[in-house]
Amino acid sequence: MADLADARTSRNGSEPSTAELVQRATEQLSRLVRDELALARVELTKKGKHAGIGIGLFGGGGALAFYGLGVLVITAVLLLDLVLPAWAAALIIGVGLLLLAGILAIVGKQQVSRAVPPVPAVTVRSVRADMDVLAAAVKDRRRS
Repeated sequence: MADLADARTSRNGSEPSTAELVQRATEQLSRLVRDELALARVELTKKGKHAGIGIGLFGGGGALAFYGLGVLVITAVLLLDLVLPAWAAALIIGVGLLLLAGILAIVGKQQVSRAVPPVPAVTVRSVRADMDVLAAAVKDRRRS
């Protein structure tokens, strides 16, 4: 916004012409839009990464839960066979897998919640602040 202060006077020391002001405003607006788009891209990339990690952890938790259920089914079969050491080991492994699946699901849920909503909130706030500054500059210019 230092350019706005410089825009108050032209090269010859008098007020700048409307054409000069429009040209400067166009250049500044173009630069502002490019910068805001770059900021939005960075923010959405970060949120996408969190969503990807969360989805991967959910998938890992689901796979472990599937294996845990398989082991518990085998445990039930072994229980019917009444071989105490075998079914006890299978039960311990099945419960351990289900606990691990639960932990992965909780961590995955946290990762996904960090990515939602997929709106570049920081960029939106920045654009609003930029618009407020521009509106104030236009009001000041009208008063001058």
